[in-house]
Amino acid sequence: MDLLHLYETMGLSAAVYRRGEEILSELEDRFRGIDRRAEYNQAKVLSAMQQSRIGANHFAATTGYGYDDDGRERLEQVYARVFHTEAALVRPQITCGTHALATALSANLLPGDELLSPVGLPYDTLQEVIGIRPSPCSLAEYGVSYRQADLKPDGSFDYDAVRAAINEKTKLVTIQRSKGYAARPSFSVAQIGELIAFCKSVKPDVICMVDNCYGEFVDIVEPSDAGADMVVGSLIKNPGGGLAPTGGYICGTQECVSRCAYRLSAPGLGQEVGANMGLLPALYQGFFLAPAVTASALKGAIFAANLYEKAGFRCIPDSREPRSDIIQAVELGSEAGMLAFCKGIQAAAPVDSFAAPIPGDMPGYDSQVIMAAGAFVQGSSIELSADGPIRPPYAVYFQGGLTWQHAKFGILMSVQKMAEAGLFPLS
Repeated sequence: MDLLHLYETMGLSAAVYRRGEEILSELEDRFRGIDRRAEYNQAKVLSAMQQSRIGANHFAATTGYGYDDDGRERLEQVYARVFHTEAALVRPQITCGTHALATALSANLLPGDELLSPVGLPYDTLQEVIGIRPSPCSLAEYGVSYRQADLKPDGSFDYDAVRAAINEKTKLVTIQRSKGYAARPSFSVAQIGELIAFCKSVKPDVICMVDNCYGEFVDIVEPSDAGADMVVGSLIKNPGGGLAPTGGYICGTQECVSRCAYRLSAPGLGQEVGANMGLLPALYQGFFLAPAVTASALKGAIFAANLYEKAGFRCIPDSREPRSDIIQAVELGSEAGMLAFCKGIQAAAPVDSFAAPIPGDMPGYDSQVIMAAGAFVQGSSIELSADGPIRPPYAVYFQGGLTWQHAKFGILMSVQKMAEAGLFPLS
């Protein structure tokens, strides 16, 4: 039985498969470049683990207070080495990326301080953390004010607006690397470095934090190499490699990270407590696999952009642009398009492939959201997944794929369901 025949038994037509093969033949050079970056990042992680002298004894489980957990401390040392920072906080007690960001913000902002976003409105879930949308226990409730400088129409930084927004109260600048649910570019490490340098030229003591979600290992450098005081992310995205079952990380200066540890646990306790609950093998191995897994997801994003753009859909980034994260936005123009696309992604999943994704209310979002993800880890968006708010321009955000082969099949199945709904031209 050949591959096409097998795919046909799984619901993929020969016409869609052949369209994919035509696109794929044009991407060989681009994919080789991704593989070269993945090899560099793999060496970087391997070197950090070797320098930290990781042994099998560092996988031992701890419970209760988690005192004297050498495996936990070595894992944080590995992260700090890879991100070239003074310290790191890597914990399963951090439940998601939003939790990691909330911890970093609330630990380093005090009543009377002001938070600045120089990249426009932050991602939906962070808006309640800040208090842009009122929520109990938001930063606003604790006397932290907020200001933002919107991006220019072309998606570039408005440096004049940033300069005008920074004042004597500005304590922390938050920079979201990925686009989130906004129709704007994701930012490269080089662009983020330029923005950080500018902010610090206006106010040298300002803390610059980067929401690094979806961006880890896309480049061979991280925002911490470009001057960020903190980089923050989720372990069920890139750095968990698909194996981490939960968790988040904060890498940065010793002062910032120590404050984050006090906020996560309690003043006076900090990083000294926090049982690993037997999760260290998955956290170590996931981080080790992360460069290769991220490369697979990147290939999937580029493949999707080329397929959909050539069919007339607007893609952000487009099929030729350099990549700064693993997310591929596709503007489908209708709710029906979003439903069909997500139906295809769900049908390609190893888990819950029989389910039909439908829009629903989600905590932290002001619009109904549709999510397709048949993942081994609930909500893991380094695994093949797609989601988006049901609102114009009806853009779906595709990401993930633990292997390139699975990412490819998922994208082809999204095209299949779109074509069956009469929304994707195959001729």
